[in-house]
Amino acid sequence: QMWEEAIALGKELAEQYENEMFDYEQLSELLRKQAQFYENIVKVIRPKPDYFAVGYYGQGFPTFIRNKVFIYRGKEYERREDFEARLLTQFPNAEKMKTTSPPSDDIKNSSGQYIQCFTVKPKLDLPSKFHRPVSEQIVSFYRVNEVQRFEYSRPVRKGEKNPDNEFANMWIERTVYVTAYKLPGILRWFEVKSVFMVEISPLENAIETMQLTNDKINNMVQQHLNDPNLPINPLSMLLNGIVDPAVMGGFTNYEKAFFTEKYIHEHPEDHDKIEKLKDLIAWQIPFLAEGIRIHGEKVTEALRPFHERMEACFRQLKDKVEKQYGVRAVLSSLDDRRGSRPRSMVRSFTMPSSSRPLSVASVSSISSDSTPSRPGSDGFVLEPLLPKKMHSRSQDKLDKDDLDKDKKEKKKEKRNSKHQEIFDKEFKSTDISLQQSEAVILSETISPLRPQRPKSQVINVISSERRFSVSPSPPSSQVTPPPITPRTKLSFSIQSNLELNGMSSSDIPDVPPPLPLKGSMADYGNLMESQDLISPTTSPPAHQRVSP
Repeated sequence: QMWEEAIALGKELAEQYENEMFDYEQLSELLRKQAQFYENIVKVIRPKPDYFAVGYYGQGFPTFIRNKVFIYRGKEYERREDFEARLLTQFPNAEKMKTTSPPSDDIKNSSGQYIQCFTVKPKLDLPSKFHRPVSEQIVSFYRVNEVQRFEYSRPVRKGEKNPDNEFANMWIERTVYVTAYKLPGILRWFEVKSVFMVEISPLENAIETMQLTNDKINNMVQQHLNDPNLPINPLSMLLNGIVDPAVMGGFTNYEKAFFTEKYIHEHPEDHDKIEKLKDLIAWQIPFLAEGIRIHGEKVTEALRPFHERMEACFRQLKDKVEKQYGVRAVLSSLDDRRGSRPRSMVRSFTMPSSSRPLSVASVSSISSDSTPSRPGSDGFVLEPLLPKKMHSRSQDKLDKDDLDKDKKEKKKEKRNSKHQEIFDKEFKSTDISLQQSEAVILSETISPLRPQRPKSQVINVISSERRFSVSPSPPSSQVTPPPITPRTKLSFSIQSNLELNGMSSSDIPDVPPPLPLKGSMADYGNLMESQDLISPTTSPPAHQRVSP
């Protein structure tokens, strides 16, 4: 679950895939993984392992660990007792030391084996890129990872013991351990290279404690704002322990110990630290107010009396602090943080419809009258039908080659029903004469019905006098030309209001008649104007005739 390390390695791989290998498929897969890692960092709660300091004292240990201290990284949710039991199985003859203070020389020089084990706290060392406050979910990784400094604090009492207030003379003896490498590394433990000790005064300890408390409240508030489904019990315990003075005493003990005239007179050098402590106490009120507001929204009816008591205690505490230390107000950063994610998520779905491109079907369906919906939409309907059919026969043959393909026929069948209304309205609004219109439509109708001719016969067809006339002729009372055989896949919905060669669409027979005799080899398009022309004198040679 060290996704931060995986992202760093992924960026190195992405540079190779993009600029060296040009393997965009691997690059896209890698970037998808990185996106998932970033999402996990924000949303997934990772367990925080504990760190333990282990000292091996006595001449009975091997030389590489004798009289040395190591920092171990424990497993997930591993307690110190479990870690000690696991450690002592490796050295069954070793004796566990009872104290955490450094051992004497007698123990170090003895022939036995003594193991000292206690929990240490890793010291946060944020990377330089975090130059501004960031979410706790991001920072929490660096609290237990990429750490090299560890602290152990031991309380020490100096001076007279005060039974009423134990904070007045409680000093902190803090030991800092620095390891050879950052943890975790290639190993789960590293040797301690340097150790030094510092003393923390009671006032400095109070400042640190108040700072940690405020950070804990603020972090828990952020977690509940980002994830409303979190359980409420940890928040209830934290708020009640601070608000209710009967539980922990709150900061009243600090007031009795450090805000008295006696302490200020005896320690004039601590004036700035006292003011800082007062400021931290004042800042705790807005953090508590936000936490109690969230608690009131999520509390169940069974815990409603508990919440009402906590609100009553908080009102008393707020009045007292604001009267003594002033009023502090938190900016609307919490509200902005709570609302920033939904706004970024819906931004891509709120594009105006005018900025999205319209498909051909959208353009044709928007047009409800003869006025085009946008420039060029009228050309979309008329240009393919009217002017292009006045070209030469060779151009007409090229059009037939395109229309003969099966895929384009299927597409045309789907478009016919949508274009029919637009075609009718556009066609009626034109000033083209009926004679010319019929010729154009006949050319459009006949073109997809004929099979492709061989190139050798295109010139003969053009010069032949027996080809079917495109222009309408007066109807003959004796002979009528045979009807044109339609293809079953082709639809005539475009010409539903027009007449084809003097016949309405309703007159076209449902069952097609048989094909006429061929005039020449592979020529099904040379239709005779009269049946009298088909005679033995005009029939082609015997070697060219085949049965229909």
